Amino acid sequence: MKHFKLGILDQSVVRHGSTVSEAIQETTATAKLAEELGYSRFWVSEHHNSTFIAGSAPEVLMVKLADVTSHIRVGSGGIMLPNHSALKVAENFRMLETLYPGRIDLGMGRAPGTDRITSSLLNPSNDFSETSYLRQLEHLQHFFRDTAGTERGFIYATPQSTTIPEQWILSSSGGSSNIAARFGMGLAVAKFINGFVKPDVVEEYKRNFRPSDQLEKPKVIISAFTLCAETEEKAALMRKMMDYVLVEFERGKFGPFPDPETVRKYQFNFGELDRIRYNSGRIVSGTPESVKEQLTKLAVDFEADEVMVSTMADTFENRIKSFQLISEAFNLREPVL
Repeated sequence: MKHFKLGILDQSVVRHGSTVSEAIQETTATAKLAEELGYSRFWVSEHHNSTFIAGSAPEVLMVKLADVTSHIRVGSGGIMLPNHSALKVAENFRMLETLYPGRIDLGMGRAPGTDRITSSLLNPSNDFSETSYLRQLEHLQHFFRDTAGTERGFIYATPQSTTIPEQWILSSSGGSSNIAARFGMGLAVAKFINGFVKPDVVEEYKRNFRPSDQLEKPKVIISAFTLCAETEEKAALMRKMMDYVLVEFERGKFGPFPDPETVRKYQFNFGELDRIRYNSGRIVSGTPESVKEQLTKLAVDFEADEVMVSTMADTFENRIKSFQLISEAFNLREPVL
């Protein structure tokens, strides 16, 4: 059986009837539990202009998460680099690495994590081009290695930490796999965004990978929405909530989180059922043994070193239970020899 690690991606969802403060508190509690359950890393996302998701500043939230845990890796999944100055990202993550050396991940993406207008307000100089994204990545490496400068002298990203965060490139369509390979970074494949992404994305990444100071060999994470329950009936109810949320996303509705009772009674029409089938590749759901089988297949198909699960649920209890059941199914607390 293939051995791989398991991590968690958290979006700090503001569930129906809860507050933003409660959503952040739940993320904090989940990070602590993830460490106890044996998960290898805990990432938080960057989204903007959404009342549905409270996670807009992963670099700030990561301080809290790393502080309440002791050894689990804490990271961004991801920093949407075009929304930011490369120098400021380097400073933020050098500070994190100084505070929590050897535990910080910098996952980066080129999508805005929001609508185009909001992204332009976040960074008015953003031209949304791949050339600019690549230039930011190049600048970031110079800032991390103290080799940035102009004709007037060096420009230092402070504090000058002795180590740099582990860097990952996020990819949903495969277009960024060559970018990850070119910079010698890890590749995190977001199947929870694109259910049709194929293993050849990883094959191309590994074929073109160039070893770097931080990574000698290619490293892959595959991620999916994952819902686990003790019975098929309960798993089906959790799946219906996720299906409903994705349908709403496609309508451009990013909040508030739906009332669970409304979703239970809701009857999908033919068009919505077609979209649910279309999105089915983004979600893994079922009882523990079924979920274990599906996640293992993902790891094998994508030659992944790690599977990252993301779980939206109607209650905090159901969400936590899902993580617990997955941990038990994989014996995460037991050391892998």
